[in-house]
Amino acid sequence: MVDDLGERWFDGLPLVFGGRSSGARVACRTSVEGQAVAVLCLAFPVHPPGKPEKSRMAELDGVEVATLVVQGENDPFGQPERGHHREVVLLKGDHSLKASVADVGRSVGEWLDRVLRPLD
Repeated sequence: MVDDLGERWFDGLPLVFGGRSSGARVACRTSVEGQAVAVLCLAFPVHPPGKPEKSRMAELDGVEVATLVVQGENDPFGQPERGHHREVVLLKGDHSLKASVADVGRSVGEWLDRVLRPLD
């Protein structure tokens, strides 16, 4: 399906996969097959609240392209660490990111500028 969308609507444009919470997990899992040039994760659920032993970091660690994780500093789903291709921005608030909506937009915009500029 991604190939069809890419050819039909976005031919020649770089694809950035992204999502919020469980959608961020899906973006990570599908980034390689979908040939994403970058992945945006808003409020990535590192683990279920109160269950750090059930880590989902393997999904995030499996991403091979530039990745931005925007996370609330009080997110009960945990905090990811920076990685080889991964930037992490901690903002005021929790998993909803509602306390820092303007900062989310600013952080994502700046990151997209940095990541997509070399592709021009």
